[in-house]
Amino acid sequence: MNRRYFHKFRAKQTELDGIKFASKKEAHGYEIQKARQAAGEVLFFIRQTSFHLPGGVRYVCDFTTFDADGTVHFLDYKGMKTESYKAKKRMVEALYPVEIEEL
Repeated sequence: MNRRYFHKFRAKQTELDGIKFASKKEAHGYEIQKARQAAGEVLFFIRQTSFHLPGGVRYVCDFTTFDADGTVHFLDYKGMKTESYKAKKRMVEALYPVEIEEL
């Protein structure tokens, strides 16, 4: 039987440059970071940065960018902000010296 997978929040899995993204919004964020890198604003960026939290919980941020001016940004492209996401984000920001930027 051929079953189609549907994301519970209707996110459409998208592929760019041979990379599978969980949503169109995240794929668009990838395109933005690539353009910023080509323009020299971003030296480089990392996808899917993990933060380990108490109780074996893990929070995964969409992108970490290392800007030309020396700043580092943690970016998360969110369509639906679940209670679980909000709790994990608060925990990351309390335990690590970072601020997650929601786009």
